[in-house]
Amino acid sequence: MKTFTILIFVTLSLFGNLHTKSAMVYYGDNIAYDYVGIHDYIIVQPKNTNPNTHGFHLYNNKIYAYLSIGEIEKNSPGYLHVKKEWIASNNKTWKSEVLDIRNKEYQDFIFKYQIEPLIKKGFNNFFFDTLDSFHFYTKTSQEKQKAQNALANFINEFHKRYPKSKLIVNRGFEIIDQIHNSITAVLFESYYKGLKGKKLNYTDVTDKDRKWLDIYLKKIKNYNLDIIAVDYLPFEQFNKAQKLIKKLQQKGFIPFISTKELDIYGKSSKNAVKREILTLINEEQRDRTLLAAHRLGAIIFESLGYKQHLLDLNTQPLPSLASLQKYAGIVIWFNIAIENSLELGKWLNKASKIGIKIAFINNFGFIPSSILQKFQLTMKSKKVFRKQILYQDTMIGYEIQPPIQKRGTTVTINTDNFSPLLVYKNTDFSTSTEAALMPWGGFIRYDASILTISNNELWVINPFEFFKQALRLKTLPIPDPTTQNGNRLFFTHVDGDGMVNKVEGEKDKISGEQLYDEILTKYHIPHSISVIGCEIDLQYPLFPQYAKRAREAAKKIFALPNVEPATHTFTHTFFWEKIKDDNLSEEYRLKPKGYNFSLKHELLYPLKDIQEHLLPQKSTKKAQTVFWSGNCSPRLNALDFVYKHHILNINGGDTTITKTEPWLSQIAPFGLQRGEYYQIYTGEQNENIYTHDWLGPFWGFKRVLETYELTNKPNRYKPIDIYYHIYSASKEASLKALKYVFDHVLKQKDIFPIYTSEYIPKVQDMYDVSMANEGDEWFIAGMKDLKNLRLEGKKHFVDFQKSPTTIGITKFLTHHYISLDNNQTHYITLTDKEQNGVYIIRANGYLKNHAKKGNSLSYSFKGYVNQRISLHVKKNCKVSTSPQPFKILKKGRIYTYLFHSKTAKLFIRCK
Repeated sequence: MKTFTILIFVTLSLFGNLHTKSAMVYYGDNIAYDYVGIHDYIIVQPKNTNPNTHGFHLYNNKIYAYLSIGEIEKNSPGYLHVKKEWIASNNKTWKSEVLDIRNKEYQDFIFKYQIEPLIKKGFNNFFFDTLDSFHFYTKTSQEKQKAQNALANFINEFHKRYPKSKLIVNRGFEIIDQIHNSITAVLFESYYKGLKGKKLNYTDVTDKDRKWLDIYLKKIKNYNLDIIAVDYLPFEQFNKAQKLIKKLQQKGFIPFISTKELDIYGKSSKNAVKREILTLINEEQRDRTLLAAHRLGAIIFESLGYKQHLLDLNTQPLPSLASLQKYAGIVIWFNIAIENSLELGKWLNKASKIGIKIAFINNFGFIPSSILQKFQLTMKSKKVFRKQILYQDTMIGYEIQPPIQKRGTTVTINTDNFSPLLVYKNTDFSTSTEAALMPWGGFIRYDASILTISNNELWVINPFEFFKQALRLKTLPIPDPTTQNGNRLFFTHVDGDGMVNKVEGEKDKISGEQLYDEILTKYHIPHSISVIGCEIDLQYPLFPQYAKRAREAAKKIFALPNVEPATHTFTHTFFWEKIKDDNLSEEYRLKPKGYNFSLKHELLYPLKDIQEHLLPQKSTKKAQTVFWSGNCSPRLNALDFVYKHHILNINGGDTTITKTEPWLSQIAPFGLQRGEYYQIYTGEQNENIYTHDWLGPFWGFKRVLETYELTNKPNRYKPIDIYYHIYSASKEASLKALKYVFDHVLKQKDIFPIYTSEYIPKVQDMYDVSMANEGDEWFIAGMKDLKNLRLEGKKHFVDFQKSPTTIGITKFLTHHYISLDNNQTHYITLTDKEQNGVYIIRANGYLKNHAKKGNSLSYSFKGYVNQRISLHVKKNCKVSTSPQPFKILKKGRIYTYLFHSKTAKLFIRCK
């Protein structure tokens, strides 16, 4: 943003709360949508903003792309098309060319080479900067007036061409009378704290400067336009930001405080709850999918309502201290030595001093003793043997007790201000603290973290309690994609392997045909079925003799009304990390004759083929999902491709917890972050795991029911996902096992069947949900597809009178799930008092409509199966439905209505 000395005045006084508008200007990259989504105005630098991410699309109606109208830098897109005669001056401070807005040809250039490309990329709204640059080249009042008229005409033309696009202008005070109907808000800078001189030094703004703009502000306010006031503070003085915000609010502004670089998230009226945990890892030898930091750590944070941000120190620099603003804490989780540990230690010490809590897992990153002393720790390298446990906190012994005779180095704490969690007495009579909560965070050493026994990883410490206390994590309403309307989500998805496998006991039948006959047409629920492209392709067939038959089987399957199509890639890529320069050697994939690999043909072509040739004519279905193949570990190149082409993705993660291995380590996270993208993991694993890589027993998939049970109780970690391959239809034992699983799941009364393509966006929402909090009130944004929050702690009820978009609450074991309506933003007030109103307990369909008028309420639901709806009804209320239920069950004040219909409406009238 290029600045002039500007300042304004308004008499209206506002006080900060969750209902007050807020704004953010962020010109950095890798924008954290979970941190910025609460704002009403999000101004970004488009060259640093990836428009392909889920977060971008989620908050796009509030995102404004920066665009300089009066000036252009030489490295800007389209600069090569700038004509010399347009250049009227230059701005030495910003090293940019000042262009003549009076030139109609230049205006056309802005539309063609700057605005249109951004709109094509997905930006809908704009922030026009440098409107006042005409002062550089206009000398007389007539020249200034002509430039102002040209500027106003340009802005009004923008509004005419893009009436649905919202526009913020930087200043433009002289033309406000001409443009007020074409803009949404006015932004200005430096009301109390500004920038001065060529070096943009921080400065206090004088009363004289503020009074100069009072008359403009009154006029802008009369037009009912929002006014965003940007003030600047050096990062070291951000402790003054809150006081500054209140002063700006009292003037009637939407405040935003940042540094002059505008590359931090700053502060405004609403400030987000920090949900990201920065986890430092070392991927030098192993990919992040294999590292304990992700495999074992991410599920902990997700269960607490947080998200893990992985940073590989081998390839990424340590963040600046100012950029740590968005993190709820830092976790150090290394398994091997790292280089430059002295630099890391100094950085961590500085982070600690600005209030960021830190947790060390297993080791201290090989930080030198001189740095450890700053954390009140001394570590001796002398090897000793454990003799006995002197102290063991209740956190210790979560899945297994700590070992006694294990050898290790000693750790001594050099302060009295700590809480020990595990302390050993050694054979040399020394003591060693293996886990503790410290003023700066906490640490757990090897003996207190995870023990590996016969390839089973067992937690010694309760990781939920440790991380919550060590990082001082706030108890949140938890965005939870396991549940909707009180019911556990249930979906089923099929990898395309084995479409042409011969069916056991059948002379002439392939697996795809058997799946159609025995599963898809008999279980009338949503099914998501993928195919491997080269198994059904006629140009590059893997098995030419079966290609036509496999294609017909796929076409028949996709024609079913309860089946959605997907791809399992074209050649079933085995190792995604082997893709280099958009090419993959034949040894790492299937080998159809004549096929040349590319990500486009591997991922996009199969979906296009399904959409155009395998779906029925006039079908409303969308082929939009890839089920990852092989090692299910796509790298950034593949993820970038699918997000760029709006392809949903799933697979990966190994949730295989069973009663013989009932360990938390057997439950995978919801997904994995790479760059700005997320790979979405399956709910539970497929039959290949339970049949020992399809070696037998072929009925082994029955054991997935143990997994469904253990991911539901005592904590619901996952939805139900019946995930299998087409080849399960080829053997009698595996087919019977599959039916056994379906039959058992469908007997459950508290499930909500959906398609896989409906589950994936819920997880994506979970990662990008943004929230702010004041006392018991929460403001939550970004819940587009995700409609469920889980409440833990003492205040686990909702005040329905103060939470108008909350439609229900359900208690399950010790958890409370709250159901939300179809709004994307919600104001929710928590309470410890159980409510006695009318609200939804459970429903197995989507909420279509919800209305309240006086003492009357109505709900309308639509799902994929016959509706079963439970409603809490207070006394003196009468319920009617459409259609009539075939049965009504009553338990206290809870009524359950059973319908022979996939749609149902409930009408409630209270006296």
